[in-house]
Amino acid sequence: MYSRSSEPVRFERDCAVVLVPQGEQVTLPAGSVGYITQALGGSYTVFVEGNLFRVAGRDADAIGKEAPEPLELPEGADDEAVEQLVWRQLRTCFDPEIPINVVDLGLVYEASIHEHPEKAGERRVEVRMTLTAPACGMGDILVSDVRDKLEMIPTVAEADVELVFDPPWNRNMMSEAARLETGMF
Repeated sequence: MYSRSSEPVRFERDCAVVLVPQGEQVTLPAGSVGYITQALGGSYTVFVEGNLFRVAGRDADAIGKEAPEPLELPEGADDEAVEQLVWRQLRTCFDPEIPINVVDLGLVYEASIHEHPEKAGERRVEVRMTLTAPACGMGDILVSDVRDKLEMIPTVAEADVELVFDPPWNRNMMSEAARLETGMF
């Protein structure tokens, strides 16, 4: 859970968080004390009173941290530039229990960019992804995180994230670096 190197934190205000791994939304009151066990992709996993909670980047101020900077694209960016930013954003999405992003975990099967059918000059991103286990309580949270982060990209008006289980995930879908980091050869 946490170690001597985990950073202690105190919640400066009431904060909506997600209980890990159940995926339930709860509120931690101001004054709650805990330890940051993971700070990746702009969100934080915090150990408080024997439980893990995910603090979204937009609520980073509740634990004395900075919210992520807004994303920028050059004026008139083409689909290729947007696609690069899409994949960069996907790499900022982490399972709160596993310190590896969803791309390197092999959870993202496809990401495609299209003109938005109803909004001229805007784009729609379609993502097909899976989970390491179909019964993962964090599935809806991960899907929402992917959607929210993609919709932060300028010119992306909508992100449609489809959760699929065919083909089923297996460790061979992980990047080599992810397999090395987890010891799953």
